[in-house]
Amino acid sequence: MNQNQPHFYRGRFSVAPMLDWTTRHCRYFHRQFSRHALLYTEMVTAPAIIHAKYDHLEFDPAENPVALQLGGSDPEQLQHCAKLAEQRGYTEINLNVGCPSDRVQNGMFGACLMAKADLVAECVEKMQAEVEIPVTVKTRIGIDNLDSYQFLCDFIQKVHSKGCNEFIVHARKAWLSGLSPKENREIPPLDYNRVYQLKRDFPQLSISINGGIKTIEEMTAHLQYVDGVMVGREAYQNPALLGQIDRALFDLNAPIVTPREAVEKMFPYIERQLSRGVHLNHIVRHMLGAFQNCKGARQWRRLLSENAHKTGAGIEILETALHFVEE
Repeated sequence: MNQNQPHFYRGRFSVAPMLDWTTRHCRYFHRQFSRHALLYTEMVTAPAIIHAKYDHLEFDPAENPVALQLGGSDPEQLQHCAKLAEQRGYTEINLNVGCPSDRVQNGMFGACLMAKADLVAECVEKMQAEVEIPVTVKTRIGIDNLDSYQFLCDFIQKVHSKGCNEFIVHARKAWLSGLSPKENREIPPLDYNRVYQLKRDFPQLSISINGGIKTIEEMTAHLQYVDGVMVGREAYQNPALLGQIDRALFDLNAPIVTPREAVEKMFPYIERQLSRGVHLNHIVRHMLGAFQNCKGARQWRRLLSENAHKTGAGIEILETALHFVEE
């Protein structure tokens, strides 16, 4: 993190953790648009970090500030992973208490943990004792029939009592059965006022809001009531939005970064990754939405989609694709 950045700015705007989407290549691309946005990894389970042969913690320091989102409910495992993440240079540890998928529930992490506030609090306490970076919790406003405001307050209070001072709240409840993860992002109604009330009742905590937020105007409106806004799919599918964030939410003198500028700033990174054996499509699949609503966007997407996976595909494919686009 920029040491000159005021502390309260951390988390003022963040890009949500999204499985298969917010990979390290995606985050590097998003960082070209915004210096100040807090970027989240995909959720990584503690057992995967501990046991997998693949390095799940790999990232480029230039991506920072980056928060590692952990999935798990074993306090000792989470403590170990938090320490590893701090050593690797992450700026925050976030515990997932919001994902409602069946696979996540079977592993005893995600939204089902809202019903186990004491366990979540123990996990937070263990991690916080091990690291100096913030340990935060991303949660829903409720699960199944445990959806009263009092239930939410009790959960927040218990977890806060063990050292968590920052919560990101998805302003929808989650149904643990009967709805797919996609449906759980769309069907339960949004209740922003409940998150606003949480901030009023816990003014000492940092409360960020998540769910259905798409525009700068909406973000600015939410920030009248809470400390931060988290945006997910809109940031991924229309990353040009990120190019406006620094000026709109952090620094009136910050430049607005255009998609073309962000893509061109990616060239050295892409060249380095290609030299290490990374396939071009693993990087540029996160860049397909860069020119949404621009003339030539369809040609941009098509050229990358049809060519980036080919053996030996290189930077010239992006250079060619850029010729089709008018901003």
